[in-house]
Amino acid sequence: MAKYIESTLISDEKVIYEGRVSKWSLLPLILLGFITLFLYIGPIFWVIAYLRYKTTELAFTNKRVIAKFGFISRRTVELSLPKVESMQVDQSIIGRIFDYGTLIISGAGNPQAPIPGISMPMVFRRSFMEYIDRQRVAA
Repeated sequence: MAKYIESTLISDEKVIYEGRVSKWSLLPLILLGFITLFLYIGPIFWVIAYLRYKTTELAFTNKRVIAKFGFISRRTVELSLPKVESMQVDQSIIGRIFDYGTLIISGAGNPQAPIPGISMPMVFRRSFMEYIDRQRVAA
């Protein structure tokens, strides 16, 4: 489990599904690193790609949706499940081929929260919607 998400869980909160950043979404940074390797700045692009991969966390729990970006500076999005109005998926052609894209979460009273480069965004969205549907039936 991701460290930030684990550290923010409240009592009786359990992670239902955890998303990951797609390595394919980092390909432009990796290629830029190879192209600029002879300028000795290539490794900087690789470090940026690595940090983006390791420091982006996404999950939904039985109480909320949590997303965290960043290493030194941090940006978080946390929405309680009843406040989530919609979850959209935006995929380019390359994103559809390699199964990654941007999740756009809209909440009541909150602006849209885009979460880019997520691996298997349709699976995340489907898991979220199925969980919400099961909760409605159980209530």
